[in-house]
Amino acid sequence: MGDSRPKLLIVEDDPGLQRQLRWSYDGYHILIAGDREEAMDILRAEAPPVVTLDLGLPPDPDGITEGMAALAQILAEAPATKVIVASGQGDRASARRAIAQGAWDFYQKPLDIDSLGHIVARAFHVHTLEQENRRLAEAVPADARVLGHMITASPEMLKVARMIERVASASVSVMLLGASGTGKELLARGLHEKSDRAAGPFVAINCAAIPETLLESELFGHEKGAFTGAVKTTSGKIEQAQGGTLFLDEVGDIPLALQVKLLRFLQERTIERIGGRQQIAVDCRIVCATHQNLEEMIAQSRFREDLYYRLAEIIVRIPALAERTGDAVLLARHFVARFAPELNAQVRGLASDAIAAIDAWHWPGNVRELENRVKRAVILAEGKMVTAGDLDLDGAAGEDGPVVNLRAVREAADQAAIRRAIARSEGNISGAARMLGVSRPTLYDLMKSYNLQS
Repeated sequence: MGDSRPKLLIVEDDPGLQRQLRWSYDGYHILIAGDREEAMDILRAEAPPVVTLDLGLPPDPDGITEGMAALAQILAEAPATKVIVASGQGDRASARRAIAQGAWDFYQKPLDIDSLGHIVARAFHVHTLEQENRRLAEAVPADARVLGHMITASPEMLKVARMIERVASASVSVMLLGASGTGKELLARGLHEKSDRAAGPFVAINCAAIPETLLESELFGHEKGAFTGAVKTTSGKIEQAQGGTLFLDEVGDIPLALQVKLLRFLQERTIERIGGRQQIAVDCRIVCATHQNLEEMIAQSRFREDLYYRLAEIIVRIPALAERTGDAVLLARHFVARFAPELNAQVRGLASDAIAAIDAWHWPGNVRELENRVKRAVILAEGKMVTAGDLDLDGAAGEDGPVVNLRAVREAADQAAIRRAIARSEGNISGAARMLGVSRPTLYDLMKSYNLQS
């Protein structure tokens, strides 16, 4: 029978210290390496969660060059590994440098077995928590991860995702319409990754974040000497997107004069840098986004109608987070799993009052607001579970919901309740059934009748 104890790799070239450390930790399966090459062989074969690393390794036992190289190589190949480095008495500068490069903690020589034991135990504990967080993040239902990093299980967003996937391979311009914080850039990236241009660059520019005087240069580039400060020839975002996708975020903020130049590019697929005369052919796919009503802006002569039709060959409308059934809880779990290892390792998940508050809140800032609230809550949480108070959503679950009509209410309410229960139980049908107060077969029947995926 194999050794089931946690694996601890000790990288130390001193045979005496090797023996001392080996016999000091009965609770661990000890692995010993005397140099970097041996350490990497053991790391690849055994995948130990925790490594203690003496920075003074041969062939540089009096320096830290080889030890720092070992640290970098360990973290490059196994970034989740907790590396605890040895620091000589009075040599905290080396320890600080190692921690800046990714070491988890340090201990001082001469060795104090008890002190190192506490550090090692804590490292194993944090590694276990991070593994659990990753497991929870990966426990999202199979159909909840679409378009790369986008996470959703709501029928509203799954419909959007399917539409994006269908148009990804077509050579058409796509306009994404939705409120701020709904994930327009994430969808644009997903469209790029699903397209025939995935091997090319994805170049994004926020047209609202750049002053009008600089936007033309950012988009089209400039030649050396074209204006004061133009000390070298610089390619613009359009040119940089050659063979890939150009994402124009907040396209409604492009000034009218520049809209004319952008329209000319869309018609001719060539550009001229500012101050240049050379026609440069550019083959890129245009995806744009805005939260503004462009049709209203056209009526007010603030946006060119001909440019609109060039950009909006396909229009995709993105629902607000409050309109995505079950997604708020699903995303909140994902953000907790993402932020906890870095910001507050003791946090394990969401308390029941937090889940209820998240489900009830109307999320005016959409996914961006949810992400910010969860990040703040993880930092401030004093216990293992994030509470509604940590999220600053006390009382949210008790607020009045929207008024609804009569005939289709029952079916809509049933479907919404089922989706929420499945999201809250992380896809566990038995748990969802208990939450809904029905038997498992009854829940399966309801899911089948409403054509809901398990």
